[in-house]
Amino acid sequence: MNRLTTGTRAGHVRAVVLRAVLLTALALAATFALDPFRNYQLAVIAATFCATAGLTLLVGLTGQLSLGHAVLMAAGGYGYALVAAPAADAGLPPAAGLALGVVGALVASGAVGGLLGLAGARLRGPYLAGLTLALVIALPAVATQVPGLGKDQGLAVPFVPVPGPLAGVMVVEQWHAWVAIVVTAVAVTPLVVLRSGRAGLRMRAVHGDEVAARLAGVSPARVKVGAFVAGSLSAGLGGAVLAVVTQNVGPGRYSLAFSLLLVVAVVVGGLGSVGGAAAGAALVVLLPWLVDTVASGLPADLEQRLSGNLAVAVFGALLIAVTVAWPGGLAAATSGPRARLAGRLRRPRPADPPSDPPSDSRPEPRPITER
Repeated sequence: MNRLTTGTRAGHVRAVVLRAVLLTALALAATFALDPFRNYQLAVIAATFCATAGLTLLVGLTGQLSLGHAVLMAAGGYGYALVAAPAADAGLPPAAGLALGVVGALVASGAVGGLLGLAGARLRGPYLAGLTLALVIALPAVATQVPGLGKDQGLAVPFVPVPGPLAGVMVVEQWHAWVAIVVTAVAVTPLVVLRSGRAGLRMRAVHGDEVAARLAGVSPARVKVGAFVAGSLSAGLGGAVLAVVTQNVGPGRYSLAFSLLLVVAVVVGGLGSVGGAAAGAALVVLLPWLVDTVASGLPADLEQRLSGNLAVAVFGALLIAVTVAWPGGLAAATSGPRARLAGRLRRPRPADPPSDPPSDSRPEPRPITER
């Protein structure tokens, strides 16, 4: 039985990895059909997806509400900058600086996530949400006071050029989109494996009833810390990608509004759904741009009045509409049609009705007897 279970789990992991490789290859190929600005947007969406994927795992599976998830992205961005800049000054190749910067992002975000996870093991509900909210509010003040973080201007990030063999076929925006897609695949694929494996079952058990989970031999504290660390590592990689794309990391980019938008993204997409987290990340990046594009056609005074406020109003209206129509988010809205289609495909075909017997084989009618 143990060998069968191990073999099934290994087969599932292989299927998840194969699916991730195929999706990554499709995304890389799609960049050739996009212009530089669209590739830039795709890279920002990928960076945001890293954060929303970790957040939806944290909130949807363990029930730990984090309102300051942008702090973990900031930790990854600063960790990348603090390692990649000295590597570039030392004359290391850009690929080596990129790899070392990603390691620095993982270390910084993992350390912050571990500390928050230890606090989350003791705090519940609004207390944990208040702690994370306080962190994102205090981020600008901390960045200003800590030496070496660049104060309000932030830190400059070394430029990652297109490698020589690819310089003739793509521009730098497309190359950064490739980097973002590959890093996002590395960040999100382990989360999918965790969600569908034993770790995901333990998270759901802790979310459902901590006492029952403890009686079943599951440590709620260990599960919560592990979930926070996993989500923080993914968010840190998103912060590193954003630093590469924008070539700067500063406290103004990870504001309270951006952190709350991450929560809105996972709620609209569907808590616990990685696909919903991807849809929410696309909304966070594309919806403000679409709103600004529409508002640019309005009169100048009205456009100035709506600047920065119209996008927030649209996000609020969208959140209310999705919550009322599909309480489970966009993932629940699409899971119903998919389940019905899968049921129709699996449903056995009805057998043909039996044909009438030949006329000579029919039984003769019984005579009616008089009483």
